[in-house]
Amino acid sequence: MKKALDVSYTPLMDYGAAWDLQKERVKGIDLGERSECLMLLQHPPTYTMGSQRHPEHLLLSREELEAQGIGLYEIDRGGDITYHGPGQLVGYPLLLLDGGANLNLHGYLRNVEQVIIDYLADFGIKSGRKPEYTGVWVGDRKICAIGVKFNKCKHHRGFVTSHGFALNVKAGIEKEGFSGIVPCGIQEFGVTSLEECTGKNFLVEEVAREIIPYFTRVFPYEVQLQAAES
Repeated sequence: MKKALDVSYTPLMDYGAAWDLQKERVKGIDLGERSECLMLLQHPPTYTMGSQRHPEHLLLSREELEAQGIGLYEIDRGGDITYHGPGQLVGYPLLLLDGGANLNLHGYLRNVEQVIIDYLADFGIKSGRKPEYTGVWVGDRKICAIGVKFNKCKHHRGFVTSHGFALNVKAGIEKEGFSGIVPCGIQEFGVTSLEECTGKNFLVEEVAREIIPYFTRVFPYEVQLQAAES
């Protein structure tokens, strides 16, 4: 029998609020007090620095960030600096990974990538992985960044995942947000979006709805749709 997965889509949520909500839910999942979940949402313009942070990869001063209304967070996921903003679908899978002999944390990352690769393939986009880098790539341009944290359980033998993926949907996001950073610390490659690759227009809310069955093909859960987070 498949486990239940609560899935919600929120049009816009402050990054700090979403991060706090993730931490709260990770504890609830560990305690067995709530279901595993997939939070789908958009953030206002925000830069996040992961555990492999390099301040020099942020190309804007604090004053410029404030003037442009861009938030900045130093967070506990893996990876370097990335951008979140309107026009990008962010997904936070909060899943309980069993801590048995078959636990494969590296495999979890590959599975998240596979969800995006499968989704893009149905639009005729040939995407894949790039050696030494996490994420999904179309040629030499990243279309989806992935950075996660594995939270060691206190009441189980495994981990609860947090953070997740950021799929660029709207054209122009690569110039609007990523121009102020060295994305993920990778200087030699660029970024792209679903609209740029297809020449078609997309609504982020539609992409959120469409990607759910691709997620459950890779991660076998029974979806329970939830209301948007407030």
